[in-house]
Amino acid sequence: MFARPKMLSALLLSLALLGACATSSSRQSTAQELTNILAGDQRAEAHRARDVYRHPKETLLFFGIRPEMTVLEVWPEPGWYTEIIAPLLREKGKYYAALPPANPASEYNTRTLADFKAKLASRPDMYSKVNVVTLPADGSDVLPPGTLDMAVTFRNIHNFMADGTASQTFATLYRALKPGGLLGVVEHRGNPAVPQDPTAKSGYVNEDYAIKLIEAQGFRLVAKSQVNDNPKDTKDYPEGVWTLPPTFELKDTDRAKYAAIGESDRFTILFAKKAK
Repeated sequence: MFARPKMLSALLLSLALLGACATSSSRQSTAQELTNILAGDQRAEAHRARDVYRHPKETLLFFGIRPEMTVLEVWPEPGWYTEIIAPLLREKGKYYAALPPANPASEYNTRTLADFKAKLASRPDMYSKVNVVTLPADGSDVLPPGTLDMAVTFRNIHNFMADGTASQTFATLYRALKPGGLLGVVEHRGNPAVPQDPTAKSGYVNEDYAIKLIEAQGFRLVAKSQVNDNPKDTKDYPEGVWTLPPTFELKDTDRAKYAAIGESDRFTILFAKKAK
């Protein structure tokens, strides 16, 4: 027997409400897990001190992360977000740490990769299930197409631009995501009145420039968040964004001034791969 129109409408409304409740419950559960993880002893104290600027819980919830997801983090070293995402996904999901290609000619590259791998080895209870992969610089596949529910990248676009690999990197991530998969991006926000330097030497990237760059690879802009905004950041420093904490490139010169500004103003954006 077919449902009458009023009965059908009521049934559809009930199903929609149940779905909304399930989504809300899942978000609340993830939020509580993140609260516990953020208080965990796997986190370095120096990293914990950055929470006031980086808002990891709010950022990850905005991206829509869930414990059962398969997630790739781009260039995670030295592991600031690894300390949070890896424990969240450890039991039900999967975490890929996509490292830059090894470069024996670069002492910095060699040291940071070794330090990150040593970090993973130091806490097998937290990191033994981390999947380390290499993110290719030539736009080829990092994982089989359609593997990921989500990819995230924190303050890396300026590095891609400096290397001349930005378009290739986002094309790689696009293929690695499932249809409808999500891409979460955080980056130092440039001054829109200043034309974008294609190599982002200052470390700042104009938000509109980044959106066009990412959309050009097929992504669709879903939402923006103000969670990592910092209106104190004037973006006009002698050593670019690295003048600010935590780098303090000028050492003790005007250190109190830059400490009062805090970490950079950052855009926080969510994209999605087109669904089939």
